[in-house]
Amino acid sequence: MRTLARVATWPRAAASSALAAAVFAFLDVVDVLLCFVYGFLDGILEDGPSVSCYCHRTVDAGAEEDEVEEAVSDTLYERRSVFKDAVTGLVRRVVVRRSSRAPTTEKKAPCNEPRWSDCGCASCGEWRQRSSAGQGLLHVVVKEPPTPKDAAAAGTQQTDESEDAIFIHGFTSSSSFWTQTVFRESSSSSVLDSCRLFAVDILGFGRSPKPGNCKYRLKDHVDAIERSLLVEPNTKLSSSFHLVSHSMGCIIALALAARHPSRVKSITLVAPPYFPPCELQGAPSQVALRRLAAKKLWPPLLFGSAVMSWYEHIGRTVCFVLCRNHRVWEWLLKILTRNKEVDFRVRDLTQHTHHSAWHTMHNVICGGASLQDRNLEAVDAAGIPVQLVHGVDDQVVPVECSRHLKAKLPRAELRIMHDRDHSTVILGRARDFAQELRAFWSRSSSST
Repeated sequence: MRTLARVATWPRAAASSALAAAVFAFLDVVDVLLCFVYGFLDGILEDGPSVSCYCHRTVDAGAEEDEVEEAVSDTLYERRSVFKDAVTGLVRRVVVRRSSRAPTTEKKAPCNEPRWSDCGCASCGEWRQRSSAGQGLLHVVVKEPPTPKDAAAAGTQQTDESEDAIFIHGFTSSSSFWTQTVFRESSSSSVLDSCRLFAVDILGFGRSPKPGNCKYRLKDHVDAIERSLLVEPNTKLSSSFHLVSHSMGCIIALALAARHPSRVKSITLVAPPYFPPCELQGAPSQVALRRLAAKKLWPPLLFGSAVMSWYEHIGRTVCFVLCRNHRVWEWLLKILTRNKEVDFRVRDLTQHTHHSAWHTMHNVICGGASLQDRNLEAVDAAGIPVQLVHGVDDQVVPVECSRHLKAKLPRAELRIMHDRDHSTVILGRARDFAQELRAFWSRSSSST
């Protein structure tokens, strides 16, 4: 019976694979054509492209020593497609002439002006005013514990044992992921009343700076958090703190903890992307790209991830339509939903530039894969308590990632949640998650 079932499903699987191959082959052609379109438009509208694409470039062999260990991901340059290579070969002579005229991408002064394909509205350009004033810091939302007067009015008791925690969001998200969930629930209850909570917009997202000359490496993101929270004297962050992160933010949190192991009290990793070395077939960055952005048509979320991760110019077109015109889409959504406010998850999808999103995806999610084990070893050696939370129905980051992390960190606490996916592992259960955080922090303090 099993053999008959396999024979019956084989034509369907073959047809599905053929359809996927045809769709992605078509996207290969479109991306090659858009490469020339954007090269032409950038040359006219920007007096030469300020940031050239990666279609015909190779890894810079002259990178500085500090960039060798944490260099840009090879997935920026090598996203192999036989069909795309064939199409590119047909126009090789044009490519050579264009690349010979392309300006070099040497280090430049910070770029505070938006590209022609980026949105230049007041909200998107707010960070440029802060940078011009010498305050190029990340946007941070701080929830302070209630004052003794407010605590007495609310009928709660304020404790002297204050806890500080830094919350780091995931890809194409912002601090709203935490402020609209955990922060809001902690305000309406006494779960985290004694805690000072810091939700940060990582570099290139939300209301934080989005410089055009930044490579958005893992190192760049960690440096930005250091400048904005660990060094900046006005943040009121204590000498030790907890780290809470979601999805891509877990990679940044582990790197931050590995750099400051003596200051981190605990780490909570929600849906962390991690692929162990035993499963690698090639460079870790290439494996992460294939696992997190597999070229499949279904489910739609995976198809969207594949398009935005494999096709630089198609991704830029999507950002040009959605991000640059986000005010129009938000206005239409308000009319259609009859709500005065747009859901924060929809708003967060447009609060970035293509440059920041493209480089962060490849240099942090893919490029950071080769640095994960080193950071995990530093966290384990420091004895930092770690909690892993993952949804079984997660279609973005497979639940096996947390199981592999648990094998890497035997002392870590692992919580697998049924009927929860990549977002609902937090959304819809914010109060429960806050209570779990409070309990984990208490256990971490006692164990330490």
